[in-house]
Amino acid sequence: MTISRSVPTVDAVAEALGELRARTPVVQSLTNVVSANFVTNVLLAAGASNAHIDNVHEAGGFARAADGVLVNVGTPDDATAQAFRLAARSAHEAGTPWVLDPVGVGGLPWRSDLAAELSAHRPTAIRGNASEIIALAGMRGETRGVDSSADAAAAVPAALTLLDRAESVSASGAVDHLVGRDADGAVIGVRVGGGSAMLQRVTATGCALGGLVAAYLAVTPTPLIGLAAAHVHVAVAAEIAEAAAAGPGTFAVAYLDALYTVDADTLRARAQLEVFEPRR
Repeated sequence: MTISRSVPTVDAVAEALGELRARTPVVQSLTNVVSANFVTNVLLAAGASNAHIDNVHEAGGFARAADGVLVNVGTPDDATAQAFRLAARSAHEAGTPWVLDPVGVGGLPWRSDLAAELSAHRPTAIRGNASEIIALAGMRGETRGVDSSADAAAAVPAALTLLDRAESVSASGAVDHLVGRDADGAVIGVRVGGGSAMLQRVTATGCALGGLVAAYLAVTPTPLIGLAAAHVHVAVAAEIAEAAAAGPGTFAVAYLDALYTVDADTLRARAQLEVFEPRR
């Protein structure tokens, strides 16, 4: 199957899911200690694979061989920060698609500086909540730990600014807002609705989305299609899981099941995706 579309559409997203499961991309995740297990389970359930390689001896070399790389700055220390640098630089040099997840940026100066430094290696996608995207762009914003205090729509100007450093950017929220370029280089925006508020009641769902973005980037013709496919897959699976769940615990299990059982027809029937013209 070949995805020829350059603009994210529901059909392009559905085809991307088929590509993901046909090719089973290997994601190298350099993610935080809170999320490592859940990131792996989400990737396996969705149809990809995970290699959690975040040490300074192997991070750079593996980034050249992986299909996609996630760099998540959620619990950094000096050693992992150096591994982040090695992986980001190697991924950029090798043409491996990579994702920067700027967890907690804006509220904590050291990691904020680190994320800005990593962005110099031109991430294929930057994925965060609205406050993190606003802060990484150098605009005024406030964070509450790893939670957002801003609406995703308010992060669009910041996301557009970050396209100077990245191929695509997304801000998660009640309605996710994504920006990137089509195959001709024109900047476009995508809104992805749906999902479930229960995602906020289970730790590492945002981090796992970053890993899923890395997987989709490996199988799609443009970064924005990959970014949109990951967001839609998560939103549809979360809706299905919420209907079956009694609370956060059962939601987490149902969510993994839904990521696994969602197929192209389900995405076509349930995806809430809208292309828009983004403005600063």
